[in-house]
Amino acid sequence: MREVLAQAAFQLFLERGFERTTVDDIVARAGVGRRSFFRYFPSKEDAVFPDHERCLAEMTEFLAAVDDSDPVGAVCDAARIVLRMYAANPEFSVQRYRLTREVPGLRTYELSVVRRYEQTLAGHLRGRFGEGGDGELRAEVIAASVVAAHNNGLRLWLRSGGEGDPEEAVDHALDLVREVWARPVDEVAPASARPEREAGEAAGAAASLPVSADGEVVVMVARKGTPMWRVVQQIEAAVGEN
Repeated sequence: MREVLAQAAFQLFLERGFERTTVDDIVARAGVGRRSFFRYFPSKEDAVFPDHERCLAEMTEFLAAVDDSDPVGAVCDAARIVLRMYAANPEFSVQRYRLTREVPGLRTYELSVVRRYEQTLAGHLRGRFGEGGDGELRAEVIAASVVAAHNNGLRLWLRSGGEGDPEEAVDHALDLVREVWARPVDEVAPASARPEREAGEAAGAAASLPVSADGEVVVMVARKGTPMWRVVQQIEAAVGEN
């Protein structure tokens, strides 16, 4: 019934437009009552994204069972669960992508869904890196990087109309994330274990930072409260320059 309602809703959205389609229109097309619709979907917006709740549950289950020896690899693999959900029905995924570009309310809803995925990934990483301090910062930034990389590759495929292999672009993007962030966990000291450094200890601190092949060290400083997307943007810019 959930699938029937979702199909009826999406057909009407494409035929009449999202704003001009009502719940009554949807249940009439599906041949059920209003109560049946709201048993499965709290709103019209939810009917556009009928598969995300299941996908989020699958991601959560996957992360709960995964081996934590490679936490960055684990969250990258978890993001691929979302990709497979999109790739399973290319026509629907492309139509939905185009619809969300046209309807601001759907775009806002989609962003809230993306944020839930990001929070799930960050929650897993905090369990590995620690709550608070740099452990929490690392978890949030890596989760944001994974989501940004996944979405970049996914949108390339959706903009192409679903042509080709969607995994190619996403794998390339996620490989970049792993290259940048996959430092062994035991090299990342918990924030609570690191005393505040005096200015004269700066040289010693630099030695613990990841060093590139040519010996360069990239250090980024951000004000407390800087949005995560800005932090990631600055990191990506710095890495790109190298």
